Amino acid sequence: MRIRPATPGELPALQDIERAAGTPFRDLGMADIADDEPPALDTLERYRRAGHCWVAADERDDRPLAYLIAAPVDGALHVEQVSVHPGAARRGVGRDLLAHAAARAREQGLTALTLTTFADVPWNAPYYARLGFRTLTEPELTPRLRRIRAEEAGHGLDRWPRVCMRADVPRTGGTSAGLTG
Repeated sequence: MRIRPATPGELPALQDIERAAGTPFRDLGMADIADDEPPALDTLERYRRAGHCWVAADERDDRPLAYLIAAPVDGALHVEQVSVHPGAARRGVGRDLLAHAAARAREQGLTALTLTTFADVPWNAPYYARLGFRTLTEPELTPRLRRIRAEEAGHGLDRWPRVCMRADVPRTGGTSAGLTG
């Protein structure tokens, strides 16, 4: 797997990855999440142009199998979305994308990775906790993280328990979890 910036022509493939990655939510009774539309092409392009849209590409044909989009939020790099095609799951691809994001955050002088996720979905909060992310308490939420959570609630995502998580990015090396990048 090779991690690199997404190209403009790959953005529709990222939408396909997102749709495929959503299908397992159906088995958890979260059909609305499984059926949720992926980010629009103009949204993906905005992240790409900002230098915050990366793909994990197959080494044989350079085809994207996973992607991550992020943006600086209150001194951290906030992971807006990380999606791995089910055919590439359970191979460390998500971890590698997060390690890449941590390295880019460090280069930009940002102190952490943050994200919001479902608390009880095995490949969400429990997975991120294994990678060294910790759940933030309400008083620890920064102003922009509060706004992000409010927007998510407005879209109905709070029908299922959600949390905001953070992994510190040391000045050298990986994250507090040992993600290297």
